[in-house]
Amino acid sequence: MAGSEAAWQLASAGVPVILHEMRPVRKTEAHQTDGLAELVCSNSFRSDDAQNNAVGLLHEEMRRANSLVMAIGDKVQVPAGGAMAVDRDAFSQAVTKTLTEHPLVTIERGEITGLPPEDWDSVIIATGPLTSPSLAKAVLDLTGEDSLAFFDAIAPIIERDSINMDIAWMQSRYDKGETEADKAAYINCPMDQAQYEGFVRALLDGPKTEFKDWEKDTPYFEACLPIEVMAERGPETLRHGPMKPRGLTNRHNPDVKPYAVVQLRQDNQLGTLFNMVGFQTKLKYGAQSEIFRTIPGLEGAKFARLGGIHRNTFLNSPKLLDHQLRLTSRPALRFAGQVIGVEGYVESAAMGLMAGRFAAAERLGRTLSPPPETTAFGALIRHVTGGHLSGPKASFQPMNVNFGLFPDIEVPLKTEDGKRIRGKEKSVARKRAMSARALSDIDAWLSGQQKP
Repeated sequence: MAGSEAAWQLASAGVPVILHEMRPVRKTEAHQTDGLAELVCSNSFRSDDAQNNAVGLLHEEMRRANSLVMAIGDKVQVPAGGAMAVDRDAFSQAVTKTLTEHPLVTIERGEITGLPPEDWDSVIIATGPLTSPSLAKAVLDLTGEDSLAFFDAIAPIIERDSINMDIAWMQSRYDKGETEADKAAYINCPMDQAQYEGFVRALLDGPKTEFKDWEKDTPYFEACLPIEVMAERGPETLRHGPMKPRGLTNRHNPDVKPYAVVQLRQDNQLGTLFNMVGFQTKLKYGAQSEIFRTIPGLEGAKFARLGGIHRNTFLNSPKLLDHQLRLTSRPALRFAGQVIGVEGYVESAAMGLMAGRFAAAERLGRTLSPPPETTAFGALIRHVTGGHLSGPKASFQPMNVNFGLFPDIEVPLKTEDGKRIRGKEKSVARKRAMSARALSDIDAWLSGQQKP
């Protein structure tokens, strides 16, 4: 995602690019194709609400900054309520086609082992969460920093026509969405209390993927925990997380509220594949098939892909990178994407976009300062280059974009008619004010640069 976006930004600025992709010469534990920008964990770009949600705001900033990822994502969307989800195959194919056909982009297949040669004077390393061991070791040898890593898990994908719609029903939570398709974007499978408790026991007892000795102490990223790890935190954890029943009414039995609900979200434009929302897992394949088919409505489920788990690696970026995302010990090297400590497809692509613009400006002899910290772009750059907590017990951790990364903003204490604003209303007003400020500031930043 980040590498594809960076290449697009450079080429759009008139700078020739050589894009190195090791697949299919060398595969990874998670990817299944040799396509660029392959979506591995989910097909969701999350909320597209630019007024009230930080990731929706980042979407809009990226659109205004000529993002390839957002332009193609907009073209291959599938219904997802208030979220933005894409047909993953169509998305990767379109990104690959666009970059392959660009006259200034050359794609070379094969692994870059170790650090790039010294005569490569402008390099962006956007290796994602599955950086090859030889390259990771070379970077760590150069910087002297200890490696930081975590595990990331993948949710299963189910064939739509194998789901029993006499039990399941279509509905987005709280009927959210502007169109009828959005309001019915999710397939919902209800559970009563006995079914839920039996399901949790099965998750806890099921055989799991064995980790290697050197992997056992690697922490998970909190926003993408395997479902059985969540279940280990308490019997009610899942029904207050991905299996919460709130905002949903069983169309087949509206008088009985489900005790828990499993949701599935459309995964391709044809609507033939649905992924299990929040069901990242490290269960072994046989156990997945057996346990997930105990979910009401999924008794005959056909799995297009079972879940899995892979190891993510990221740098201690605040110590290693400057505000242009350059390695301080070797400024010819820039880093972008998940390897620098942002989480999520959109955040990764956004950092690729920034790295591409920084590199293009440098190549063209221009000065490009980072965007203001009041923008989503700027807030993420600040996080990975020094915005984390400091102190002897603090450690840098990956982060999704969120309003907690933005400088605070004053909001009115009263409405125009004198009514006091408090609680949830104040929180909504604050988010909207931050979003309005961010879009104004990103427009000013973009207009102040010589556009690609």
